[in-house]
Formats: sequence, structure tokens, C-alpha cells
Amino acid sequence: MEKTIVALDAMGGDNAPSQMVKGAVDAAGKNANVKVKLVGVQDILEKELSQYEYNREQIEVVHASEVIETGEPPVEAIRKKKDSSLVVAMNMVKEGEADAFVSAGNSGAILVGGQIIVGRIKGVERPPMAPLIPTANGVTLLLDAGANVDAKPTNLVQWARMGSIYMENVIGIKNPKVAIVNIGAEEEKGNALVKETMPMLKQLTDINFIGSIEARDIPSGGADVIVADAFVGNVILKLYEGLGMTLIKKIKAGLMSSFRSKIGALLIKPALKETMKSFSAEEYGGAPLLGCKGLVVKSHGNSTYKEISNSILQCITFKEQKINEKIKENISGEE
Repeated sequence: MEKTIVALDAMGGDNAPSQMVKGAVDAAGKNANVKVKLVGVQDILEKELSQYEYNREQIEVVHASEVIETGEPPVEAIRKKKDSSLVVAMNMVKEGEADAFVSAGNSGAILVGGQIIVGRIKGVERPPMAPLIPTANGVTLLLDAGANVDAKPTNLVQWARMGSIYMENVIGIKNPKVAIVNIGAEEEKGNALVKETMPMLKQLTDINFIGSIEARDIPSGGADVIVADAFVGNVILKLYEGLGMTLIKKIKAGLMSSFRSKIGALLIKPALKETMKSFSAEEYGGAPLLGCKGLVVKSHGNSTYKEISNSILQCITFKEQKINEKIKENISGEE
């Protein structure tokens, strides 16, 4: 089987390059059908790699002399730092030397680079950032979660279609339920964007649109694909993450509050650990920027090797299921 080649921005993120390199080694060890091109300062990456045993045919170092830091202005950084790990890795996707790009680096630079360097699929208006978020039923795809704060109804319609393709082919949910974020279930509710988008989504015959979803129904798994502009989507995502961390801290504090609770904690620890694992962002990999000519995946800035490994491995499914080809067919059929 043909290998999936992933260009990893090994210098991007709070824990780079150590966790990036470890994540690449972990992914290569889990799947023989992936090759990771570690892009960054060669001597630093080779020093990190020397700590591990790995199949040398699956990991290659590609030198890039510069690094785009987290706080740098995205457009200026991409324009000035042509030999940065982020730009070099993205150009590898553009030139067909890699199937996918993964980075935990500068979010703005990844969003700008995804559109300017890798480019959009013809017909795609604005690629959305699409993370998987945990629910009582498994996972839900939230799009847009950060790329397009000001969106048009036609953008949300495209995102609904792309999200359906992703959930059906990557996650394996047949006829996924699609909903639009709203402040109530009634059709007359919502802002101008929601009111204008709703009838357009209802007319689509190629998605399973179920109407509005309120934020409180998202954690219970009320829909498989949730569409919103990036302002709303990002607020949902950040609240989700913050609330999750707070609940975990509270539960741990409660379990350690007395001798009796500590005894109980020992008994429930295995089951609790498994439950908490399902709500960890690192289990689901990064968020793809759907609609680019090549796969662009953004991982959390504080990603550990587990999230990087899962981000790399999700690229294999994306390629094998021909997600971009299906998006192209869908969008071209719309025009």
C-alpha cells in the first residue's frame, strides 16, 4: 500500500521539538503506511531522534533554518520567513512532496498559509477549522472553530456538506446529523446569519439536516456535524475545553478530600481514567482545515506527543478515504 507522507512542522508549538519528534516516532511505530518528514533545524532534530529506535525509512529530516514564533503576525511571518519550518512544510504539500501538513505552531500563520501556500479546492469559498469534540455518543465535528469569524450563509452551507463527507468517511457515521448552532429550536430565533442560512440548509438533499441545536445539547451528542461562524464555534470550543479541565480538577480534589474518598478513588480509578481519556483533546488528533488542496491539520499549541501522533495517523484515513476528492466532487456539483 502506498505510504501517506506527512510534513510535520517540528519547530512549531510550546513543546517543540521534543514532543513533535516523539509523536512522529510513535506514529511511525503504530502504522507502517506512514512516512513523516520532520521539518526544522537539522542538527536539533537529529539530536532528538538519536534518543529513539525507529524505522529509518519512515522518518526523514528536512532542514529549515527559521522558526515562526507563536506571537508573530501571520502574513508578515509567512512573507519574510520563507525558510521557516512552517512554510517549508506547507510548500512540500503544495509541490506534491507530502500528502499532509501537521503543526502545533502559530494558528494564524497556519490558517493564512493553508489558503495562500497550499491553496483552496476550486469552488471552496473559505476553508473552516474543523475539530472533533467529545460527546456522550462519541464525537461531533464542529466547524468553523477559528478560521472565519465573519461568515456568509453560503460558507455555512459548504461547511455542512464538507462536514458530512468527513464524518461519514473518516469517522464512519452513516448519514450524519447536521445542525446549525442557535439560541433556540424555533425557526424564528437566531441572528441574521442563522435565519438566512436555515432555509438554504433545509433545501439540501445530500445532507441530513435536522435544524437548530442549542449549546447545551452539544455535549449529549444532539448532532454529528455542527455549523457556526468561527466566533461562535471558537467560543464553544474554548468553553468546552475550559469546563472539561475545571471538572477534572474538581473531581480529583473531591476524591482526595478525605480518607474515605481516597479509598473510593482507588476502586474507581481504572473506570474513571478511561472515562476521562474520552474527553481528552489529544485522543482525537488535530483540527483539519477542510477544503484546502492538501490536508492541513492544526494541533493544540501545547500538544504532547500523543496528540501529534494521532494528528499524523488521522492523515492516513483522510488520504485513504479520498476526502479531498469527495469534497471536489461535491463542491463542483454545486456550481
